[in-house]
Amino acid sequence: MHPPQLNVHRHDRDNHALITLAGEIDLTTAPLVSAALAGCLGDGIRGIDVDLTEVTFCDASGLNAFLASFRLVTDAGTSLRLHYPSQTMARVIDITGSGFLLHPALTGRTRSRRMPLTAAGGAW
Repeated sequence: MHPPQLNVHRHDRDNHALITLAGEIDLTTAPLVSAALAGCLGDGIRGIDVDLTEVTFCDASGLNAFLASFRLVTDAGTSLRLHYPSQTMARVIDITGSGFLLHPALTGRTRSRRMPLTAAGGAW
């Protein structure tokens, strides 16, 4: 069995960052998510968007990484919004009362109808 893999890409524009995640977020890879989001704070980023289009799995440790990061960035006066979670991930976020993490205009969309955020135009 192969260990879970998560690719993390960051693109900055002015004082905003787009973090694109691809793969699985679990106990092994959640620290990568936390580190990427904390890095944005260290670099003076004021708004963080996270594209979850290519996330194939997210367990409780992944959700916890987003929640802990949300507290940190909010305390620093920065915004954090998750975009395009899978239906399963969106349901878990909703059930746990963590819907504040989601970009309000993009909740409830299905995987087949959504387009990824892009740094060169589009929604981001």
